[in-house]
Amino acid sequence: MTDLDVAVIGGGIAGLAAAHELTRAGREVRVFEAADHVGGRMATRRVSGFVVDSGAEQISTHGYPHTWELLRRLGLDTVPKIGRQLGVWRGGRVRRGLAHPLGLVTGAGLSVRARADFLRASRANGVDTERPEASPLGTATVAEFAAPCHRDVLEYLCQPVVSGFFGWQPERSAAAPFLGLLGAIGPSTAWRAYDGGMDVLARALAARLDVTTSFPVREVVTGQGSARVSGDGTEFRARSVVLAVPAPVARQVHVNAPAYERPFLDACTFTPMVKVHVMLDHRPESPVYVIAVPRSESPSVSVVLFDHLKHPDRAPDGRGLVTVIASPAMAPALLDLPDDEVVRVLADEAGRFVPGLRTGVTGSVVHRFRHGLPEATPRALALRGEFESRIGGVVDYAGDWVTLIPYSEAAVRSGRRAAARVLALNPSYTGTRRQLR
Repeated sequence: MTDLDVAVIGGGIAGLAAAHELTRAGREVRVFEAADHVGGRMATRRVSGFVVDSGAEQISTHGYPHTWELLRRLGLDTVPKIGRQLGVWRGGRVRRGLAHPLGLVTGAGLSVRARADFLRASRANGVDTERPEASPLGTATVAEFAAPCHRDVLEYLCQPVVSGFFGWQPERSAAAPFLGLLGAIGPSTAWRAYDGGMDVLARALAARLDVTTSFPVREVVTGQGSARVSGDGTEFRARSVVLAVPAPVARQVHVNAPAYERPFLDACTFTPMVKVHVMLDHRPESPVYVIAVPRSESPSVSVVLFDHLKHPDRAPDGRGLVTVIASPAMAPALLDLPDDEVVRVLADEAGRFVPGLRTGVTGSVVHRFRHGLPEATPRALALRGEFESRIGGVVDYAGDWVTLIPYSEAAVRSGRRAAARVLALNPSYTGTRRQLR
């Protein structure tokens, strides 16, 4: 006898999407989340009137069909445009037009030849975001993709983008997922940010589900027709389990994962992300809302983001909120440092790009994600297709790492597909959930 029909482990957007689909289909589902809140890497904190997005910063009208379907279903599909440009720091100033049509004219820090080289190379290598390993690029790294191009393509476009937004190092990470994501999300003119924080969708889904927070799952053991789940001093059995946690966590928790799953789970590494949110008593202006900082310009900072320019509700009237994201080279060293030391390292360096940043500080928030984003190494990419083609048993998986495309749409999509596999496994199940023992 089982205690639960379906246990979803992980209350991020992938797990919540899976649970939502299963609940709509009439299944009895409980979500278990280790943190004291839902959202995962789409969580938001509210501090002293500031709305602090700890993970994902925006969505797009392009490349997010599963997300927009959920938003429409929940009546949340009025999402305002950001309406601001992105820029690259080069030679002591911001060059506008990154990810914007204007960049084809201004260059966004790139020479004419570099722009032409990138357009030619990317057009010749179409990528399916659901099967990035099938791209003509194969398992080439970002650095290898950019090697035939003008050197600016790597140093002032590819590297700042993959390092700043994914936490990747271009010499380690595959080009196909990077180019697939760029093509999917479209220009920054289509980018939007939720009113009230980037966790709006996660909170709306959770409000309709049975969610238990502050419940870290320690072990999942697959059995015949069910799985044993243990954690927080409790043990129970579930007919199906969806592990909607980062691949390294899934590998550790699922102690008897099938042999054919283990190579990809082992290869699917994650990069850490460290962010400092600086709350100010004034509202800095900027020609862009995001500054991507190349590694040649800073050893420790990869992105500076003006949250109050991204969306006016992120800071109270007359006040500012600036987010500083550590570079991939610096993030590992910051993971275990005290908050005040992390703030000092990143905010001091960011003062080069935001004059007076350290003046008028009223508070700060530090966010650390040990498992920030799936790294999409060539080895993981080579193993991905075989892994996805075979998952779908008593224990299933969901997360953006399943396709190695690091954005929330991939997480939503994988959650919904995991739900479809669970439904196919037991298509005629009807039952009543028993109380946990």
